[in-house]
Amino acid sequence: MHMRLELVPLPSSDVERTKSFYVDQMGFTLDHDVRPGNGMRVVQLTPPGSACSIVIGVGISDPDAPRVQGLHLVVDDIDAARSQLADNSVDVSDVTDMGGIKYAYFSDPDGNTWALQQMNR
Repeated sequence: MHMRLELVPLPSSDVERTKSFYVDQMGFTLDHDVRPGNGMRVVQLTPPGSACSIVIGVGISDPDAPRVQGLHLVVDDIDAARSQLADNSVDVSDVTDMGGIKYAYFSDPDGNTWALQQMNR
């Protein structure tokens, strides 16, 4: 049996603002933005090079649900990734070296938290 994590729903109080953050500031690909009916809206976004996407929208999750904490984006060069995000107005922390694994932290406009992670290989 295979199990693949391919889609993570995130709560969003303002779909347009959140979509803009992930596309314009984070560089995620907009996979689709559809309105299947009954007031529902599904916006799926994928980080560059990832097999796992996030989904936001109306009818996806409760906008008042607890925020998702500690999602990781694994990168080859954390300094370059951090610099690119900072250049795109993402409020990202300095890089911290945790003994061979490096991290930098940020959140989306709704308070869902993320970590950039670089593992020495």
